[in-house]
Amino acid sequence: MVESLFKQSFQSALGRRHFMRCTAVAFGAAATGAVAAPRHAAKEKAAAPAQTAVASSADLPAGNRKFMEEAARLATESVEKGWGGPFGAVIVKDGQIIGRGQNRVLLTGCPVFHAEVTAIIDASQRLNPKALLGSDYSTGTILEMIPREAGSPDPVPERAKMLKGCEIYINGAPCPMCMSAIYWSRIDHVYFGASLQDTSKIGFDDAFQYEDFRKPWEERRIAVTPNFEREVGLTAFKAWENKKDRHPY
Repeated sequence: MVESLFKQSFQSALGRRHFMRCTAVAFGAAATGAVAAPRHAAKEKAAAPAQTAVASSADLPAGNRKFMEEAARLATESVEKGWGGPFGAVIVKDGQIIGRGQNRVLLTGCPVFHAEVTAIIDASQRLNPKALLGSDYSTGTILEMIPREAGSPDPVPERAKMLKGCEIYINGAPCPMCMSAIYWSRIDHVYFGASLQDTSKIGFDDAFQYEDFRKPWEERRIAVTPNFEREVGLTAFKAWENKKDRHPY
């Protein structure tokens, strides 16, 4: 029988263990010791966004500690088993953990399998247990939307809410990639423990990425060729604009 893209690629690579829980989380809190600043920057120069409030630990419910403890447990397990760096994350909705993640870069050989990303995949899979995918492109087949039963509601708009209404707890400040994933997930609140300086001290310093993001394309460390065959790239954009039943997300 057909399986979802996540079940085929993620399950086999990461194993089941605690992964694949359910939820909805959106983005959130910021800088100087909070989320918006660079995660591993050697110097935390970035200021918090003007309209983003940063809650102090004293303002938070005491019961939230257990979520950070679980994130730290997952991070420690990753280190002890040689799966990846010392990072763990849990996603919480209505006071319940619905997604767990840990760094599994060394286990999978996939550089994007950070704790936050795997937690988001886990929560999304549990929140949307019935996949709309008919096949997996990694097997050489074509992905298809599984037709829903006649008269049944369209599930896509609900899925497009992503993880809105959720919180994420991370034992260390998120890297640029993970913070971006959190924004796209619509997670409401980010809690992290270790600061940007803490992560930098143990060798996880992403400051150069934040510096690069501020530069013009031609000054980036990685060679970038913008506007290459732009009209070709725009063909899919036009298809999206012309699709009457599209679901913005």
